Amino acid sequence: MNTTQRSAHDKRLALKSRLARPDIVVAPGIFELISAKMADAMDFECLYMTGFGTVASYLGLPDAGLATYTDMHNRVAAFCAATHTPLICDGDTGYGGLLNVAHTVRGYESAGAAGIQLEDQEFPKKCGHTPGRRVIACEDMVSKIKVAAATRQDRNFQIIARTDARTSLGLDEALRRADAYARAGADVLFIESPESVEELEKIGGAFDLPLLVNIVEGGRTPQLPPAELQKLGFSLAIYPASGFLAMAQALRQVYGQIHALKGTRDSEGSLYSFADMCELMGFPEVWAFDRAHAQ
Repeated sequence: MNTTQRSAHDKRLALKSRLARPDIVVAPGIFELISAKMADAMDFECLYMTGFGTVASYLGLPDAGLATYTDMHNRVAAFCAATHTPLICDGDTGYGGLLNVAHTVRGYESAGAAGIQLEDQEFPKKCGHTPGRRVIACEDMVSKIKVAAATRQDRNFQIIARTDARTSLGLDEALRRADAYARAGADVLFIESPESVEELEKIGGAFDLPLLVNIVEGGRTPQLPPAELQKLGFSLAIYPASGFLAMAQALRQVYGQIHALKGTRDSEGSLYSFADMCELMGFPEVWAFDRAHAQ
């Protein structure tokens, strides 16, 4: 095992061990490399590669099955190379049938991801918390989970099984599917879009495996604090949209001022400092290199 493989193994083991503890983990959504480096510098215990934000920032397209495996693997590799924090990456539906699922798991694992999220939507998939999502047969998703579990090389690589059945088929069907996915070998269960505190409570009390809850500002699921989610039985709360929603709002404000010919002098107090951005992106190392090798 080389140094890169050892680092990835250590991150996977850290995530698996952390999810086994009773206190909840919170993971911000990263979607491009500034957000990845910013979150990585803040001592989170886990990061989450959001499909919506990644597809939007990389391709300028909606997260509606338009991004390919190649597109997403490119981003997984870039994010993992730029960060030290365990990273869970959105693997959509596995980008096809069972052979595609195996290929996706191998690719994400070799790129350094600590875990992969696979969902039971029909292809082309749609972003969670949006309408029109349809799911494949439970038995077909069970086969995908079995293939994913059998394909991974590192047993600490986490397989997160997501079901979108709640919105189209109801909570009872979503719970039935999650149980089947657990028996198929999933490490973490993710029931997308519960719509009330009562539903969250029912999900939280139904399983022994770690449970993931997706907190989307403006989405279908109640916005409960992490402490309350922990009491309900959840192990991991992801915040996939928070970063890109904050970024979009900030960009609209500062670009609006520029467009209105007001300049940015009045906004400097609300902007991340240029010096800190240079630090975040590693310019001090560049400057030190230049000094050491000055002609």
